[in-house]
Amino acid sequence: MADFVDNVILYIKAGDGGHGCASIHREKFKPLGGPDGGNGGRGGDVILEVDPNTATLLEYHHRPHRRAGNGKQGMGSNRDGATGESLVLRVPNGTVVKDAATGEVLVDLVGAGTRYVAAQGGFGGLGNAALANARRKAPGFALLGEPGDEAEIMLELKTVADVALVGFPNAGKSSLVAALSAARPKIADYPFTTLIPNLGVVTAGETIFTVADVPGLIPGASEGKGLGHEFLRHVERCSTIVHVLDCATLDPGRDPLSDFDVIEAELEAYGSLQDRPRMVVLNKVDVPDGRDLADIVRPMLEERGLRVFEISAASHEGLTPLSYAMGEMVARARAEAPIEEPTRLVIRPRRLGEAGFSVRRVDENTFQVTGEKPERWIRQTDFTNDEAVGYLADRLERLGVEEALIEAGAQVGAEVIIGPMEGGYVFDWQPSQSAQSRVSGPRGTDSRLA
Repeated sequence: MADFVDNVILYIKAGDGGHGCASIHREKFKPLGGPDGGNGGRGGDVILEVDPNTATLLEYHHRPHRRAGNGKQGMGSNRDGATGESLVLRVPNGTVVKDAATGEVLVDLVGAGTRYVAAQGGFGGLGNAALANARRKAPGFALLGEPGDEAEIMLELKTVADVALVGFPNAGKSSLVAALSAARPKIADYPFTTLIPNLGVVTAGETIFTVADVPGLIPGASEGKGLGHEFLRHVERCSTIVHVLDCATLDPGRDPLSDFDVIEAELEAYGSLQDRPRMVVLNKVDVPDGRDLADIVRPMLEERGLRVFEISAASHEGLTPLSYAMGEMVARARAEAPIEEPTRLVIRPRRLGEAGFSVRRVDENTFQVTGEKPERWIRQTDFTNDEAVGYLADRLERLGVEEALIEAGAQVGAEVIIGPMEGGYVFDWQPSQSAQSRVSGPRGTDSRLA
């Protein structure tokens, strides 16, 4: 079973808002107590939060469907419904959140405690006490709660480690992590043994740092070949790069210098990695031919300004000076790095037209009304209550929908769709009278709908 997951699709649903309550105050000797229905509670949000103690997305791989709590319905005596419980999903530092359908990056979560509302809970419906006014003193209806947001998002983890071990498959990166730390990655003698990053914690004097053995690299990885970007994106957040070069490879046409050049070319082609400090590890010097080759190429690499270490992950030769050198580089990188602050989230409200809606003529006798306000009002309306339907008609007229329909050429009895063509609310249009002359009638009724 996988114990490290760095890419998951998450299906989330925020809580629905509670319905408002239609209630009339009843008390002995007070027959006209007035409306006292409370508002519905707001649905809970789905929130992503960076947790330093979380290192993988494995939990969401096994349970990809998550839902927040619904708001409670309002009650009489002006009692509002309880707010639904928000769902907080803890993710590792360095998690990128994307729209699963479009691939658009929604937020890059960096910094312990950073929060992002991935799905917002629905608003609770107003009770009849909140809907009362001079014309409608005792409404016999309440508004329904709105459904919470639904989303399908992709969580992608870019490993946040101090040191990235890079190199060809079978260069000995996993063996080096196992030798330096308590990690026990899968090790075998065949290409692409490492398919997921292996993390190990290393202590060198007073410096404690993490080492990431990321999947092996081959020519063309920057263009997605082989493990491609699955490898390179894990290097992005590492502060130090260590090349692990195989000095005992039997592959024809390969040697430590050519391997180094190929890997550097891929890192450069991927971009944004040129400024990372580097060092080189010549591995497998326990093999006689490997030690001879290391002695030959070491001066050539040092001429390029690189620190070079000859080690054997199998026999643990040279690991102590290597770990202290890594610790020095990490400590220097930490001292020079700016203080990590939680991601600053910028809220960008959706733009609306000046009127908040639009009217489109579908055919000779069919018109479509779209817009946030009318579609929201439709969701809030209890169509089993005539007074609630009349209240919706009043709202639409005040917004200017009727006037827009007349300008678009709608005639009495035309088919009007509010919302999407499939799943929208369909009704036969009857122009309303002036709001000043309307009489709603008894509670729960509307004379216009008789």
